[in-house]
Amino acid sequence: MISEVILQIIFAIIILNYLVDLLSGILNYKSFNNKLPDNVNDIYNQKEYKKSQEYKKENFKFNLIASTFSFIILIIVLYNGYFGKLDSILRNYTFENEISPSILFFFSIYFINDFMSIPFQLYRVFVIEEKYGFNNMTIGTFIFDKIKGYFLTIIIGLVLLVPVLILILLYPQNFWIYTWILLSVFMIFLNMFYTSLIVPLFNKLTPLEDGDLKKSLNEYANNVGFSLSNIFVINGSKRSNKANAFFTGFGKNKKIVLYDTLIKNHTVSELVAVLAHEVGHYKLKHVISNLFVSIITTGLMLFLMSKILFNSEVSYALGGNVSFRHLEILAFFILYTPISRVINILAFIKSRKNEYEADNFAVKTYKKSPMISALKKLSRDNLTNLTPHPLFEFINYSHPSLSKRLKSIEKII
Repeated sequence: MISEVILQIIFAIIILNYLVDLLSGILNYKSFNNKLPDNVNDIYNQKEYKKSQEYKKENFKFNLIASTFSFIILIIVLYNGYFGKLDSILRNYTFENEISPSILFFFSIYFINDFMSIPFQLYRVFVIEEKYGFNNMTIGTFIFDKIKGYFLTIIIGLVLLVPVLILILLYPQNFWIYTWILLSVFMIFLNMFYTSLIVPLFNKLTPLEDGDLKKSLNEYANNVGFSLSNIFVINGSKRSNKANAFFTGFGKNKKIVLYDTLIKNHTVSELVAVLAHEVGHYKLKHVISNLFVSIITTGLMLFLMSKILFNSEVSYALGGNVSFRHLEILAFFILYTPISRVINILAFIKSRKNEYEADNFAVKTYKKSPMISALKKLSRDNLTNLTPHPLFEFINYSHPSLSKRLKSIEKII
């Protein structure tokens, strides 16, 4: 039967994807003990380096257990047709239409999966991150974050799922075009207002206070013709001691966000260098180009999905006894995994190129030395892997490894 062939293909894709991650992870694990490149061998002292090695190894072993658990559960669920059985149960308790069972099906899958992952999340935060001095989160914060995350998932899920399912029913041939437009508008909206609407639900954002730092940041921004009216500090230390900075939005809605941990551990000149890097992303149109690529790849995904939907054999492959869109959509996302993997690798290649360009912009419009010291401090404070395996870096890293970034910066005249 065709459904059996589809199921075998699904099994093959899942197994292959797991093996690729396993192989690259093992190779990366073996590279932990490689000799440090000369340009990064001054980052750690002996005690700190031993700590970073232990942190990386413990994370690898934990991720291996977590991913293997997920892999085994998914194989069991598919082999026994549990997705189809869940569909049958939900249809017995919902109205006789295609939308309500689909909504309940997707939310059920999400919540079951998340509930099963909670023990792993707790162990990562309160054992591993705690052990290495990163965690500042309390159990209360963890629970409150979960509750807020669930409400947010339900709201956004309904806002997107209901119209998408209606479009599929009304326009079975061309739904992908209208859905593409809808999701594109949502992505643009989210890119513009993420920091204003989503981030404050979990963190406190405060405008950067007047002082030497703000004065230096504004001076740099004026020198490069960058309007800097929205600089915020986020209380990242509420959950973790790891540091970061990010840029969101465009036009009047663009915002620079600095973690309080970043400000605490870096000098003013290093923070200006970090800002220069983020400004480089904006000036070099990386934000717009990344959004454009996301929209194009979403269109490709939806077009391919339209070729899978309304095929009863796809529903039967997941254990369904009738043809239903949510079973076909779930099967599609599994079948889409190899394409998604290739797209992600290409996106990472582009992202790493963007990082080199932003570094180059920062050095040429500001200074080389504080850029180098800022990157080294970030790597040290976050216990970054300084010797990733080339294959692991190629398929998983959105940023080049530190050694490669420093080599690129050192070549800039």
